[in-house]
Amino acid sequence: MSNKESQGQALARVAAYIESYGLMRKEGRYVVALSGGADSVCLALIMRELGYRIEAAHCNFHLRGAESDRDERFVRDFARANNIPLDVRHMDTTGFASANKMSIEMAARDLRYAYFEELRKQRRADGILVAHHRDDNVETVLMNLTRGTGLRGLGGIRPRNGHILRPLLCLSRGDIEAYLSLKRQDYVIDSTNLETVATRNKFRLNVIPLLETINPQAAAAIDEASSHVREASAIVDWAMGELRRRIVKSIDGGTLEISLPELMASPEPRYILTTMLMDYGFGSRQAEDVFEALGNTIGKTFYSAGYELITDRDKLIIIRPDDEQICIEIGEPGTYELGPEGRGGEISVSIIETARPDFRISRKADVACLDAGRLRFPLKVRPWRQGDRFAPYGMKGTKLLSDFLTDRKLSALDKRRQLVVEDSTGEIAWIVGQRASERFKITGKTIEAVIIKFVALQ
Repeated sequence: MSNKESQGQALARVAAYIESYGLMRKEGRYVVALSGGADSVCLALIMRELGYRIEAAHCNFHLRGAESDRDERFVRDFARANNIPLDVRHMDTTGFASANKMSIEMAARDLRYAYFEELRKQRRADGILVAHHRDDNVETVLMNLTRGTGLRGLGGIRPRNGHILRPLLCLSRGDIEAYLSLKRQDYVIDSTNLETVATRNKFRLNVIPLLETINPQAAAAIDEASSHVREASAIVDWAMGELRRRIVKSIDGGTLEISLPELMASPEPRYILTTMLMDYGFGSRQAEDVFEALGNTIGKTFYSAGYELITDRDKLIIIRPDDEQICIEIGEPGTYELGPEGRGGEISVSIIETARPDFRISRKADVACLDAGRLRFPLKVRPWRQGDRFAPYGMKGTKLLSDFLTDRKLSALDKRRQLVVEDSTGEIAWIVGQRASERFKITGKTIEAVIIKFVALQ
């Protein structure tokens, strides 16, 4: 086979791969992430040969001294020789890593992709092309497998992740080097890729060659298996979407409820719960703890970076912990919103004379009638706290509010959202919507009544 035929095969495979996944458009505009290594150089050349409109972006992280500057010079020369527009960005990677308390590797990754996205928007490009190839995918699958992973991890690197496109996943490293050799195209070598310090390089230099002593086609077999897993994962994602519609219900304020009867009636409820909770930042071990708590503990709370999960009798409740806590002060009669834009509802306070012929003590749960002579302004509306005590209407002495709410058989979410009204002395006058205090009850000696009405947000 001639050199031209070999090059044509590589081009045909990439073209077919792009078409198969609908990655790119001939009339589109794309930015190639160009490091100067074999993979990115190959990517740029193949995209040009296939007729795509491209420009290149290069990051100088200043992490390898003279070698970093050498890479930049090579990229500039390569882009000039091939008439490829080039943008270069210099990064203070070490400073960024220190300021953000992260590893150098993570800092470089964050800086690189932030720069690519910024450039994509500036150029109004359709996508960022990165040169991940088949062997990168194999390394990723093996790394995920040894760490412990689910279907997504076993599916490896995906052809598309938002605006990040990977058209070379159909080629091996050997294919890339052969293509460049036939083109007589030079490239730079990152010396750190030849070291075995990094985990990925250990797989690249040690593990995969060992597997190929067992099966010379081990890398190709693993890549094919990951492709099958991705296809199966797409089916599972579709099924999970159907299950979510049946199991998960959205209620006010963005709060979610997971129905435990529906969950437990589904196939593999443990896996379904773990997969669902991953979307809210809960890890697999946390999900396991949640599953073990089902039916055994009510009101137990689990935390992720962005959410809280509360166990209840027949459901799990997921809320955002950063919601503003309702806490307002009422200095005089009027109407007040509870929470941003009335999220918690509305509370109104008025004072009327009990001698008025139309005065009646309301028996509605959302209205409290209190003795104005005993109540001290300003009033405060706040969430209840552990340790709160009050004197329930009709009872002698005080009671822990936590015990009172438990006796009322409130759900875990309703307990969490329960509000109280206290006066300036710190005495709780009303458990909103539940019970007023015996100490502020209206008697025959009451001259004025404070009427407090609560309207929950619908």
